[in-house]
Amino acid sequence: MRLLLFLFIFILTTISVNAQNNLLQAGPMSGYITFREAAIWVQTTESAKVSAVLWSVEQPNNKKRTIPIITGRDNGFTATLIAEDLLPGTTYNYQLEINNEPVELEYTSTIKTPKIWQWREQPPAFSLLTGSCLYVSEKAFDRPGKPYGGDYQILQNMAKQDAQLMLWLGDNTYYREVDWDSRTGIYYRNTHTRSLPELQPLLSKMQHYSIWDDHDFGSNDAVGSFYNKKLTLEAFKDFWANPNYDISGGTGISGQFSYNDIDVFMLDNRWNRTPIYDSAKGKILGKKQLNWLMSSLKNSHASFKLIMVGGQFLNPNKVYENMANYPEERQKLIDFIKDEQIMNVVFLTGDRHHSEVSEMELSETHSIFDITASPITSKAHKKVKEENKFRIKGSLIKERNYAKLSFSGKLKKRVLKIEFFDSENKPLFEHTILQQRL
Repeated sequence: MRLLLFLFIFILTTISVNAQNNLLQAGPMSGYITFREAAIWVQTTESAKVSAVLWSVEQPNNKKRTIPIITGRDNGFTATLIAEDLLPGTTYNYQLEINNEPVELEYTSTIKTPKIWQWREQPPAFSLLTGSCLYVSEKAFDRPGKPYGGDYQILQNMAKQDAQLMLWLGDNTYYREVDWDSRTGIYYRNTHTRSLPELQPLLSKMQHYSIWDDHDFGSNDAVGSFYNKKLTLEAFKDFWANPNYDISGGTGISGQFSYNDIDVFMLDNRWNRTPIYDSAKGKILGKKQLNWLMSSLKNSHASFKLIMVGGQFLNPNKVYENMANYPEERQKLIDFIKDEQIMNVVFLTGDRHHSEVSEMELSETHSIFDITASPITSKAHKKVKEENKFRIKGSLIKERNYAKLSFSGKLKKRVLKIEFFDSENKPLFEHTILQQRL
């Protein structure tokens, strides 16, 4: 009799867990994480109550629960849960709950709050991943012929890296013609991309921060006049748990955060963008965003200042959507960095469907760097025609890839190691940047 009762309870529990798993569309994904709180993103298949239970590795019996959120159709059944009252320098495991029942995953969901090192010890060593151009094929709505997306195992291999952050550099999903003209299409495409099975372990493994470029802003090469940009902005906010939006005032997604001894500036290169033919007096960032960026760079005391923006910054060739097509804004920022002696500025760029590292020497002891990482799963460009005079020899990569940036060393003597990997995690190129000082 007891055996039958046990089997009955086991069957009911299994049915309940499976039911909750069936309600999980995508995620969970770790968004921003600070000393005291963290964002956890999740998407369900239909309206449901979602929450997360967290416990520290050191004190597994001391559990915290996020405030539950009811997902709804208006925001694509997404929710960003906020874990509050966390302790710095602590690793937390967490379990997602849907309708008060636990969701069983094949991988562990973990968040780790930053350690307070300032005025106490040397800055910690850490790593981050970065890349752009995540195309997930769907035959019914893609161009005829060979699939444009592929090698999705690269995402699983990225999750195997020992890294704390993932910085998405735009084109993180690709709207098709059937998508960008309606709210239904916009949310459908984001859901389709985010639901890729190979992506799920990476989402839960580390923190995620994102900017957009043309394909997740609107149509191909879309500029600020794109008629549905308010809808794509809503969707972007629903699918990415960035710590802030439009902090420059006058853009859609500009933001900023700090991690250990780096500052990261997330730029919006679409909201204010004018067409290429108007480039002589045109703009990409806009006056407000450019002034905010320069002020923030001047005020930063970070060892390295990372600037996330969709298109290449240093490449001087006026091709595709490089910032060289907009010489006035580009030169103004370069002159500011030089004149104000803003050291250790590194642009993180995507868009180009090839990767490379560029260095512009402003003086013997002062350089600007541009790390281009593209594509992750989109088609790679095998033929790169232009000669980039700032390209570091050997850095050109013409296959699917991603970059890993590792920071180490003592304060004021930090070292940035750049590594590129292919879809199978094979190393492709490596370069080291030493922290520059006045």
